[in-house]
Amino acid sequence: MKENIIINFFKKNKLRYFIGLIFMVASSYIQTLFPKVLGDTIDILKNRNFKSMNVNSNIIYMILIAFSTFVCTFVWRNMVMGGGRKLENNIREKLFDHFQKLSPEFYNNEKTGNLIAYAINDISAVRMTFGPATAMSINGLVICVSSIYSMVVSISFKLTLMCLIPIPFIVIIMLKIGKMVQHRFRKVQENFANISDRVQENINGIRVIKAYVQEEKEVKNFEALNDKMMNSNLKLVKISSALSPIIELCFSISFVCNLIIGGNMVLKGQTSLGDFVAFNTYISMIMAPVMSIGRVIIVFQRGMASLKRLNKIFEVKPAVVDGNAMLEKNIEGNIEFKNLTFCYPGSSKKALNNINLTIKKGSTVGIVGKTGAGKTTLNNLLLKLYNVENGKIFLDGVDINDYTLNSIRNNIGYVPQDNFLFSANIKENISFFKDIYSYEEIKNSAKAACIYESIINFPNGFNTILGERGVNISGGQKQRISIARAVVKNPPILILDDSLSAVDAVTETEILDNLKAIRKNKTAIIIAHRLSAVRDADEIIVLDEGTIVEKGTHDELLNKGGIYYDIYREQFKDKQSEAS
Repeated sequence: MKENIIINFFKKNKLRYFIGLIFMVASSYIQTLFPKVLGDTIDILKNRNFKSMNVNSNIIYMILIAFSTFVCTFVWRNMVMGGGRKLENNIREKLFDHFQKLSPEFYNNEKTGNLIAYAINDISAVRMTFGPATAMSINGLVICVSSIYSMVVSISFKLTLMCLIPIPFIVIIMLKIGKMVQHRFRKVQENFANISDRVQENINGIRVIKAYVQEEKEVKNFEALNDKMMNSNLKLVKISSALSPIIELCFSISFVCNLIIGGNMVLKGQTSLGDFVAFNTYISMIMAPVMSIGRVIIVFQRGMASLKRLNKIFEVKPAVVDGNAMLEKNIEGNIEFKNLTFCYPGSSKKALNNINLTIKKGSTVGIVGKTGAGKTTLNNLLLKLYNVENGKIFLDGVDINDYTLNSIRNNIGYVPQDNFLFSANIKENISFFKDIYSYEEIKNSAKAACIYESIINFPNGFNTILGERGVNISGGQKQRISIARAVVKNPPILILDDSLSAVDAVTETEILDNLKAIRKNKTAIIIAHRLSAVRDADEIIVLDEGTIVEKGTHDELLNKGGIYYDIYREQFKDKQSEAS
């Protein structure tokens, strides 16, 4: 992870953590006063003629210790644990912001389930490390130091040394187990990511799975992943569950040493019974934080494993960034491609080859061609979703690499092939959650996209909630809502990327007529497989294997008798046969 994310967080919240640390140390120190007061009370009670006033004052003292411990613990836990939650929130926001900046090629190579694991499990593990684990470490350290100091000064250095001999062995064992935990936890996270990915794919593709009767096969595949997840968790549990019993065994040796050595010292009068009881209480107090430190090491190792995974994500730089000139201005709609050749990252195959094209402001250009001809690639480069060489694409005569990304994309309305709708109401989907559009503007954009009548017939009209990715409406309705989303933006450049394929011919014609009427003097690029969508364009470009092979109007291209004519004849052969 960018180190400054965590460091900057602690700098901004230093007062919170400073107060929490002060109260944490105070709480830990106050707790260590209890055994000595308890021992003194026992020494008072063993005398026949003890003064009840002395016992009562000690009882009040113990109540004050308990109350002070409660207050201090309450304050530091709110400060430190609350800080851990704020840190988790901060990292998750930074991660989401980082996800937004990363380029499409990153998402082409990363599984969604893995990214979800980063945002949930890994960040939670980091929070546990820098929240509860760190707090328990400091708290346990103060208790141990204060208790050992009291044992040495108030009771016996020799007895303390004998009883604490097992602790170095405990530390060595904890460190070794911690390394194994880190490695095994990394495997658990990877398996969690695989399961998340599988579940998401199955939910998104449930209709296809049912259509091909693959339910049982998918269940078996999931069972295999689930078993793998279980086995990795069991391996983690086996190693981590060994820690507490080992610590208890070592401290049992300490208690035995104290009973033998300390008991003899009491019998010989070298120490009092109260000090002996206090000593046992101190050992018990030390045992609790040492055992918690064992758990802390496990949590810490998990956090470090997650931190390494998050580091890899935060170290990924966006492949596409703002232009050096950082030009931020409105674009009128003049577009020019000059000798543009492009290969997708990691591929040597030319997706586009020597493209030369000029699109004047206010004109409508149609782009057609076979699947894989490079139509969508051309549009992706215009949106600067991928890097392109300098001097290849110009907007209003300015190199596309001189603009900021926001400037380019704010001036382009884009309707993709894969129409994505959010789990929100129709109004929010059209406005894209922006409050800058009036209801009248949203309504007019819906009318232009020929979806208004369908919307008002829904039970809740524009407030109708759409299912995930718009599953509760038809494909044609999804396309038209997506078109309305682009239209309400009223951009200088509008790109329709095969976004009329799910509507009938009559509706297609009506939408195109509406767009022509409301978008006078604005540029439009229509990418389509159906020639009916582009036949009225000012110019039609025919792409084949990344190269412009034909260009002209509909009639000009038909007269050429080339690829466009072949496509036209194939699509309209039924009408031609009827005419003949």
